[in-house]
Formats: sequence, structure tokens, C-alpha cells
Amino acid sequence: MARRSVSILNRLLANPPSPFTALSRSITYMPRPGDGAPRTVTLIPGDGIGPLVTGAVEQVMEAMHAPVHFERYEVLGHMRKVPEEVIESVKRNKVCLKGGLATPVGGGVSSLNMQLRKELDIFASLVNCINVPGLVTRHENVDIVVIRENTEGEYSGLEHEVVPGVVESLKVITKFCSERIARYAFEYAYLNNRKKVTAVHKANIMKLADGLFLESCREVAKHYPGITYNEIIVDNCCMQLVAKPEQFDVMVTPNLYGNLVANTAAGIAGGTGVMPGGNVGAEHAIFEQGASAGNVGNDKIVEQKKANPVALLLSSAMMLRHLRFPTFADRLETAVKQVIQEGKYRTKDLGGDCTTQEVVDAVIAAFE
Repeated sequence: MARRSVSILNRLLANPPSPFTALSRSITYMPRPGDGAPRTVTLIPGDGIGPLVTGAVEQVMEAMHAPVHFERYEVLGHMRKVPEEVIESVKRNKVCLKGGLATPVGGGVSSLNMQLRKELDIFASLVNCINVPGLVTRHENVDIVVIRENTEGEYSGLEHEVVPGVVESLKVITKFCSERIARYAFEYAYLNNRKKVTAVHKANIMKLADGLFLESCREVAKHYPGITYNEIIVDNCCMQLVAKPEQFDVMVTPNLYGNLVANTAAGIAGGTGVMPGGNVGAEHAIFEQGASAGNVGNDKIVEQKKANPVALLLSSAMMLRHLRFPTFADRLETAVKQVIQEGKYRTKDLGGDCTTQEVVDAVIAAFE
């Protein structure tokens, strides 16, 4: 990761200063799940390009002799629910690496991604959108961390047909979840020497729902006087992102806005195929490609086996840090970034024509 993006996932419980001890219900952060001993990680290859990119991670981990063992489960996006044995595996192992799961458009099948987040209370999504050396982009000096509330908002899935032709969809915002994600964002900024937190909202229209989110962010911000806090309406935010992304540092958002903002920022910084991400809760973490756009690819990419494994490789480096294997994480990130910077082995989305396996072979060769 970048010099300032030291992973929050292995630092937040190192006695963080918290001014919120008076709260009746504490806000929790990702605990340190291990002591550096070999760990078992739940692996969900997923749909589309998922098996290709998770397979790339498995190969690289084996080549590094990383002390990680994968417990594989086949889960596909069209399933009605996540199998109970998968939930139990994540609860037991505390950590999961996941390929993309397709979410059917329309119909009665709910998102398995949301099922996992709700079942495990994985409340924070973190995507680091940063310029990667060697990739030419329109903007330079982009280093944005998008922290998104992961469990409520428009993703609550509360919809019903009032009468034929009229559907009501509920957006749920709670003070508890808003305060929890705000505190996570400010703690991340504090621990990673970030200077500014921007809350993204639409409180000019959704005065109660987004108003509650903003109220929670403002309350938390008061306890971090060393961090600049500001607010921006989501439509203006998107315009500012594509015009002057370097003005943003840490961004905290409700659920839907975070998905849009993270994918936009990822596209600006070099593409969704190179942006790592993690989803964390009080006890569990799921690491996957940071930006969701294109995370299952298309049939042509799958057939040609030309999926970009970089995002998931970098996400697995985040996972290694979380598991207290920083040396392995540094080694993996260095090798991946060296391959990108050299420019010889790139998939189509990065201007090349390589297969997934050719990129993996180049990363493994960079270890030597």
C-alpha cells in the first residue's frame, strides 16, 4: 500500500484513544486476530473471473511460502442464500478472501454480498484509490480512502409492492451505524496520519436520513480537532472527483454513495482492476477487489483467461498485514508494483494483452 495507507486492519485496537467510553453501546474495531502463527482463511472463488483471480492469489501465496491455508467453498451469486457452513467457516477463521459474487438484476434473489455483511456485521468497507507507479492516468497525486457504511441505507433490502405498478423501497439510516462508521473513518485518519475527513451526503433532499448521518459525523468530528472535517453533497462530490480528485483524503459515506464514489475514484486512479479493498467488522474481515464494478468480468474475459489479478493480489496483501505477516505483505506488494511499473506484463484493462497466468508468473518471478 502507499506510504500513508498503513493498514487500519491491524492497528485499530492497539489502545486507540477513544473519547466515547460514555456511550452505552461501544463501537468496535477490527481486532488483531492472531499472533503471526499460520492461519486458515476461508476462500470463496465466486462467479465469473473470481476463480481466476483467487487462483492467482493461491499460486502467489504458495510461491512465497506464506503461512496461510485456504478453506475453499463454492458459493455462486444465483444461490438463494449463503450456505450455513460458509458462514460458520468465516466465523471460525475470522478472515475470508473472496472473488466477485454476481448479484442478479431484478427478480427475487437477494445479494449474497449483503447477506454476508449483515450476518457477520461487517460494517465498514475500505477502498484505497491511489495512483500506481507506471500507470498513466489523467490525474496525479490521487490518494483517496473511501470508507463506506456497509450494512444499511438503500441496501437494507426492504421493498414491497404497494399496489400493482407502485413499489416502495425503504432507506434505513440509524444513529448507531452512522456514528460507528464515522468513528472508524476518524480513527483511520488519526492512525494513518491523514489530514482530512469528508462526509458525503444528500441531506439537502433527504433531510432526516442523511441529516442523521451528518449529525453523527459532526459529533464524532468534535473529538478529533487535529483532523479537518468537511461535508459535500454527493452530486457535487462526483463532479469534484473527476475535476480535482487530489483535494480528497479520507471520505466517509452512507452505503449507496460509497459504492458510487469508490468506483469513480478507482476509475480516476487507474481502474477498478488495481484497487484493493477490505470489509471489516468487530470480529470478522472479508478481503476482495476494492471497487465492485467489473469484479465478475464478462464471458469473453473468462474464456480468454485474461482477468486482471492485481486488485485481489493487493487485497491479499492487506489480508496478510491483518494476519500479522507484514514481511510477506511488503514482498507481495513490491513484486506486484514492480510488474506494473515495468509494463511488460499487463492485462487488457491496463493496456496490455496478457493472460492472468502470465501476470501471475511475472509476479512470482519478481520474488527471485
